[in-house]
Amino acid sequence: MACRSVISTSLHISNSMATKGILSFAPNPPLLHRLPKALTFVSFSASTKPPTKSFQVRSVAATTEAASGFDEMISGTKRKYYMLGGKGGVGKTSCAASLAVKFANNGHPTLVVSTDPAHSLSDSFAQDLTGGALMPVEGPDYPLFALEINPEKSREEFRNAAQKNGGTGVKDFMDGMGLGMIADQVMQFLESQEYSMFTRIVFDTAPTGHTLRLLSLPDFLDASIGKILKLRQKIASATSAIKSVFGQEENRQNASDKLEKLRERMIKVRDLFRDTDSTEFVIVTIPTVMAVSESSRLSASLKKENVPVKRLIVNQILPPSTSDCKFCAMKRKDQMRALDIIQNDPELSSLLMIQAPLVDVEIRGVPALKFLGDIIWK
Repeated sequence: MACRSVISTSLHISNSMATKGILSFAPNPPLLHRLPKALTFVSFSASTKPPTKSFQVRSVAATTEAASGFDEMISGTKRKYYMLGGKGGVGKTSCAASLAVKFANNGHPTLVVSTDPAHSLSDSFAQDLTGGALMPVEGPDYPLFALEINPEKSREEFRNAAQKNGGTGVKDFMDGMGLGMIADQVMQFLESQEYSMFTRIVFDTAPTGHTLRLLSLPDFLDASIGKILKLRQKIASATSAIKSVFGQEENRQNASDKLEKLRERMIKVRDLFRDTDSTEFVIVTIPTVMAVSESSRLSASLKKENVPVKRLIVNQILPPSTSDCKFCAMKRKDQMRALDIIQNDPELSSLLMIQAPLVDVEIRGVPALKFLGDIIWK
């Protein structure tokens, strides 16, 4: 497999990301004498302010076997949705955040939304994005906003609504309500005028199990809410007179209205998931047999739910070993075995495989995400 190595890349930025700051690429001086003569370095500066932060990658191997088809992803001005999901710990958030930065730097006003209860977007952007409100991300050329959804408040609200309408099926209903409220809030946001400016919306989804539940949730909640509302209608005539005396009938009607609105939004969520013209699910995995097996099951479930999926990111790939490190050689061998499994898997082999490198530092902050995005999204 053809690979290239970049050794000791330093990227410096200033704290003031609203200004351009300093962006430079240069070798780390202590390693300069060890660099091959064939290597060249390019440096440029957009400001004369002294650097206050440093992002440094000492070693990265980027595969060159396939492009991601990024030109297709940025073509057109119609709004498009990209959902990135997979097994926990494979780098979904970094990939989603890097895609959002790439979109913004290519002229698309972009929103990246975390539906993962772990909420790692703040860590990826090195910026506090908590609070459940739109937060501007500082750095990209075009508008980039982030949103971490917290469904707990609305979840309690709908728990009360379900109980006020008879309580039947409340346990099953609430088992999925955390995910339901995520989907409900996403639809509220996307339907509002405030969000009309965005032409690209990237979702950092929860790990596979949660994502599969979310995909099947619209049908489940449609049926569950329907049962609750039917029960309410049956008992309404017998209790309305008594409840109205005590002033509770209006509360029950408000609760029913909330559930009905939720059901309507769930139908819209289902339609959005299945819209092949505007939606794409990108599976993220790592080159291990267990992760590949889980990705295969996810792909099968996505197809079953009629969710369009075209791309598979295989993250954290090691370069060919150039030392006597036996561990590195064995790890690389295992990864190549996992890649072979992908190429022969009936669920995954038809997807465009994007191989992303393992780097020796955490990817945090917009400059680091841009660095990663330029490697992955080509």
